[in-house]
Amino acid sequence: MATEAGLRRRIPSVDALLRTEPGRRAAASLGRPLLKRALVLVLEDLRARAARGTEPPDDDTILAMAAGLAARTAAGLSPVINATGVILHTNLGRAPLPEEAARAAARAGASYTDLELDRTTGRRGRRTSRAELLLTALTGAEDALVVNNCAAALLLALAALARRKEVLVSRGELIEIGGGFRIPDILAASGAKLVEVGTTNRTRLADYRAALSERTGLILKVHPSNYRVVGFTEAPATRDLAALAARAGVPFLHDLGSGLLHRGNGIPPDEPAADEAVGVADLVTFSGDKLLGGPQAGIVLGKAALVAKLRRHPIARAVRVDKMQVAALEAVLALYAAGRWNELPVWRMLREPVEAVRDRARRLAVALDGDLEGARVVETAASVGGGSMPGHALPSAGVRLRVPDPAAFAARLRAGRPPALCRVEEGHVVFDVRTVTDEEVPHLARAVLYALEAEDVEG
Repeated sequence: MATEAGLRRRIPSVDALLRTEPGRRAAASLGRPLLKRALVLVLEDLRARAARGTEPPDDDTILAMAAGLAARTAAGLSPVINATGVILHTNLGRAPLPEEAARAAARAGASYTDLELDRTTGRRGRRTSRAELLLTALTGAEDALVVNNCAAALLLALAALARRKEVLVSRGELIEIGGGFRIPDILAASGAKLVEVGTTNRTRLADYRAALSERTGLILKVHPSNYRVVGFTEAPATRDLAALAARAGVPFLHDLGSGLLHRGNGIPPDEPAADEAVGVADLVTFSGDKLLGGPQAGIVLGKAALVAKLRRHPIARAVRVDKMQVAALEAVLALYAAGRWNELPVWRMLREPVEAVRDRARRLAVALDGDLEGARVVETAASVGGGSMPGHALPSAGVRLRVPDPAAFAARLRAGRPPALCRVEEGHVVFDVRTVTDEEVPHLARAVLYALEAEDVEG
C-alpha cells in the first residue's frame, strides 16, 4: 500500500496542469483565474483524501473535475425541479416568487429606480417606505421596517432596545435556526444578556415574573416554527406575557419566524399570524420568504416609537435590503392587498387539492411511458419546510421508481440539465409532485429518462 507521502507526490501542481494542452484550452474557455482557483480547491481535497489513503485520479480527471467546478461557478444559480415535496426548501431558496414579483425584481435590477427618491419633493426618501405602507395597511401595525432577513430583524431589535440589559426567554424557545445559528448567539451579538426562564417543556408566567428586575430590558417570545414539543408541556398565553411586560415597563417582542400574514387557509391554529400578533406584542418579527411567499427579508411590525428606534440604529443600515428585494416584496404585498394572495406559488402548493396532485403524478407516469420497471403512482406526504409548521403533513402524490442504486441515481438527477431533486425512501426514488408545476412535468420526465440512460451506460 502506498504511503501518504507517496500518494501526495502523485498529485500534480496547479501550474503543471495549467501548462498542459487541455489546461490551456480550459483556461481560454473558462478564464485562467477561475480555473486556477478551482484547481487549488480540487487539489486541496485530493491531498486530504491522500492523508486517508485514497489514491488520486489521473491528471486528465483532475483537470476535468476542476473545469466542471469552474463551469458550474460561471453558470451561476440554476433553476431546479423540486420533486421532494418540501414546499419551502431552504437549500432551494424557499418560496418561489410569483411572476409579478420576479418581473419587478428584474426591472429594478436592469435600470435606475426611485429607490430612495421622493418624486414629489425631489428629496431623499426611504427605500422601504412603500413596502412598509403596505405592511401597516395589511396588518394594522402602527409602523413597519424591512431588513435583510428575520435574524437581522431580531438582532437589530435586541441591539436597539436591550443592549447591556437582560432579555427574558423561555428555555423551551432557545432554538437553533438555519446554518447553525442559535437564539443565544444572536442575543450575545446584540449586546443583550440572556436570562433563561422556566424549563424546556414547561414555563409559567410566574417564572417570567420571578426573573424580572431593574436590569430587564425586554421580554422575548420565540415561536418554535421548526420543531414541536408535545406531551407534558406548558407555556403562558401571549397576552399574559404582553400584560406582564407592560406592567414592568419593558417591550414585549414576539418573533414569529415563519411569517404567516393572516389567519385561516387551513393553517393549524398553533401557527401565529402577524395581523393577530401586532394587536398583542409591542414588536413582531418574521421572515419574508416563508409563509408570506416573498423574497428573503426580515419584517418588523409594531409600535411606532419602538420601530423608530430600530430605524435610527446603526445596524439598520448594515442589514438593509437591496432594490431587487424591495421590488419583489412590494409586488408580493400588492397581491395580498388586492386579495390575490392565493396566486402566490407557496399558497397554490399549500392549498392544491390532493386529487389535482394525484392527476399530475399520473401525467408524470405517462410521460415516463408507464412501462419502467417498478414505477408506480403512490400516495405521499408533503411538508411545508423552511422552518415552518413542523409535523404538519400535506396529503400528496408522486411516482415511485425502483433503481439499483437510489443514491447514485439521485446524484445523477442533481447533476442533470435541468437539475432535479427527489426523495430516497426504502430503496426507491420518489418524485413528490406537489412541488412540481404542470409545466415542469415533461422536463422532469426527460431528466429521469436521461438519468436512467446514464445508469445503463455506466452499468
